[in-house]
Amino acid sequence: QLQASGGGLVQTGGSLRLSCAASERTLSTSAVGWLRQAPGKEREFVARIKWSEHSTYYADSVKGRFTISRNNAKNTVDLQMDSLKPEDTAVYYCAASSAGGNAWKYWGQGTKVTVSS
Repeated sequence: QLQASGGGLVQTGGSLRLSCAASERTLSTSAVGWLRQAPGKEREFVARIKWSEHSTYYADSVKGRFTISRNNAKNTVDLQMDSLKPEDTAVYYCAASSAGGNAWKYWGQGTKVTVSS
């Protein structure tokens, strides 16, 4: 149901764009977001968008550097990541809630992001 793409290797200060492909219904009725898990650490929230509420939320650690948005033409939720830091290195997962909900219910496969110093 969710297909993540766009990870890779980038230098500190660089940019990457992740995409999460989902159905139009999911994008319109559910919260869709990104979480990440660094080696040896717990999975943590990064950003989410809920189109039906016209709302976006970000973890403090990425505010001002990451932007989450919906691409209507491609039916994706994209995460533009700028000014990347080595501490952003992680496997990034896209997730979606059930329709109208907020708890993460559906998960895509992870995509690895590595930021070299």
